[in-house]
Amino acid sequence: MQPTSQLDRRNFIRLSGLTGAALVLGFRSSGAEQTADAALYNLETAGSTFEVTPFVIIDKMGLITIMSNKPEMGQGTYQSIPALIAEELEVSLDKVIIKQTSGEAAYGSQTAGGSSSVRGSYNQLRKTGASAREMLVTAASQQWNVPVTECYAENASVIHKPTGKKFGYGELVETASKLEVPKNPTLKKPEDFKILGKSIQRPDIPLKVSGKAMFGMDAQVPGMVYASVERCPVFGSKLISYDDSAALKIKGVLKVVKSERVYGKNKYEGIAVVAENYWAALQGRKALKVQWDYQGFDKFNSKEYEQSLRDMAKQDGLVAHNVGDFDKTFADSGIKLEALYETPIVSHSPMEPMNCTVNWMEGNKVEVWVSTQGPNIIKKEIANSQGISQDDVKVNVMFNGGGFGRRLYGDFATEAASIARAIGKPVKMIWTREDDTQAGPFRPMTYSAMKGSLSADGKVTAFQHKVISPSINGTSNAKYDKTKVDGTMVEGISDQKYEFPNMKNAYVYSETHIPLAAWRSVTSSTLAFAHECFIDELAVKAKKDPLAFRLELMSKESDAKKVLTKIKEFSKWGSPLPKGWARGVAQYEFFAGLAAHVVEVSKKADGSIKIEKVYCVIDLGTVVNPDNVKAQVEGAVAMGITAATKDGIVFEKGQSLQTNFQNNRMLRMNEMPKVEVMILADGGAKIKGVGEPGLPPVAPAIANAIFAATGKRIRRMPFDLNKIV
Repeated sequence: MQPTSQLDRRNFIRLSGLTGAALVLGFRSSGAEQTADAALYNLETAGSTFEVTPFVIIDKMGLITIMSNKPEMGQGTYQSIPALIAEELEVSLDKVIIKQTSGEAAYGSQTAGGSSSVRGSYNQLRKTGASAREMLVTAASQQWNVPVTECYAENASVIHKPTGKKFGYGELVETASKLEVPKNPTLKKPEDFKILGKSIQRPDIPLKVSGKAMFGMDAQVPGMVYASVERCPVFGSKLISYDDSAALKIKGVLKVVKSERVYGKNKYEGIAVVAENYWAALQGRKALKVQWDYQGFDKFNSKEYEQSLRDMAKQDGLVAHNVGDFDKTFADSGIKLEALYETPIVSHSPMEPMNCTVNWMEGNKVEVWVSTQGPNIIKKEIANSQGISQDDVKVNVMFNGGGFGRRLYGDFATEAASIARAIGKPVKMIWTREDDTQAGPFRPMTYSAMKGSLSADGKVTAFQHKVISPSINGTSNAKYDKTKVDGTMVEGISDQKYEFPNMKNAYVYSETHIPLAAWRSVTSSTLAFAHECFIDELAVKAKKDPLAFRLELMSKESDAKKVLTKIKEFSKWGSPLPKGWARGVAQYEFFAGLAAHVVEVSKKADGSIKIEKVYCVIDLGTVVNPDNVKAQVEGAVAMGITAATKDGIVFEKGQSLQTNFQNNRMLRMNEMPKVEVMILADGGAKIKGVGEPGLPPVAPAIANAIFAATGKRIRRMPFDLNKIV
């Protein structure tokens, strides 16, 4: 198996020794639709080039290349995307070359985010593989002069049933390439799948374990130098001056230049120390003497900003969703409940810090080696920041050492591009862990003002979820409209399947200069905490079992009702637990998908809480690799526990107090509970995401379990499991 490499098409042809014809099959993006295209290319010389970028290449020697258009960051797209094609093409993944796309327009969007990789291309990529299979089978029937119904594809060959004769795919390329591409190829039935739905080894794992996988940090370019950038820890500051005399005396330091990091409407100045090696660049950076004008932003602190959000909770806000008459019903109700839930700013903290290698060439063309969730994003942002055409930006996509939404942004690449352009040499710029922790962008601080009322018999009569927060879009988009509800910031709160006769959800916008960004499951990771904990509060007020209460709120059939019913059975809800143990439940449905958790906790003699076990039911509709789904849910649980119980980002004097893992702690191995996962994959028409749905229910399920164990209601994250107050 070949790792993700920077093998361009010209060299691929040369190294493969291709001559004659090859079948090239793929699809182009046209608006929201993607259609299949096939073309016959005459590869009479090694220098032949293609106009169409294919998803499938089969040469006369039988060599098969499948292109993956979603970057691999640990979520498994290096397997799942090619698997969709390989299943229908009747080839084993261990018999093909997998090659990463690099932002070419013909592949359409190549962004891996929003749990959209599989659910956004499941049908089209299967059709691509099925079209190629049907063309190859038809080609074989023509060469044998037999009915096509007597032929079938298997293991990269076409076989004639009556005689057992066999053609390898390579032998059929020339004939197949002359055929018309099937518009509606017959897809395999799920019961005939050999790859999809099976727990098979991911091809990227051996590469990563052996050290053969190439991450952005591993990029090497002849003549490359290294850069480390000093940035002001106070966002919004301006550079007054810097003294680089001491830095230039350090052995290996070559030059000190200004840099610019572009994040949406924001431009952040920096001083880049460029050296022969990274150690020298870092030491030179530490030797800089820099003066900044804080522009008054050094007055910003989390304590005051949090209080401003609490004060703003009294505002009505913009109505996001309205059913019935909430105001009158709530005012007239005799049983009312109100609560304010608070969640902090958090960092993304991928294990591979931000880095980018850039080489400027003649004609203002630039080549980039980068770990990114979207090569097309990198092309666009570098082009825009440097005033060049996107066609002049070549992106080499490396494996990602984690993304979690952080690598959906190209600010670090724009910074590296500005340094390389100033230096005139290939530059590898590397962020330190401290940079990664303090320089943002961050998940936003989100507050939720909750209101609910009950009838005398414990039925919900009115419900409100009001979100008070800054906006991810507002901190980066100069044209952000404050007069409209930001759908991202009220994500999912009006999409739950609970049936409230009177509901009015709202959004109150709060200004901030802190750069914000999508974090794994975006704002569902914060809003679910408030939403599902408050549902629990209403259940307790109604003196009803929390899970039964939720099901009572869902009289209509829905996926959410199905998931809650399954989690009840799967977790053995209601069965006896060991002394000191308790359970909590939560579910959440949003753009990426749907999952429900039941968490079991135990109360220790010293009053601390231990998370013992997590049950999860995730609703997918269909599944590519069950093992990978379980791994993604386990990762979501670990990240959810970290955000709920470890350190948020706290600002004082305009800068983050958190710097590295000693005060921006991650979940430790000995703190990870056992996780059991049930996958609902009923072959439904709606395909749902995997990477994010397992995260939002984690915090509320833990908090609800803690309440069941201690009687103490948690309304603020993060909370300390060693000291529940």
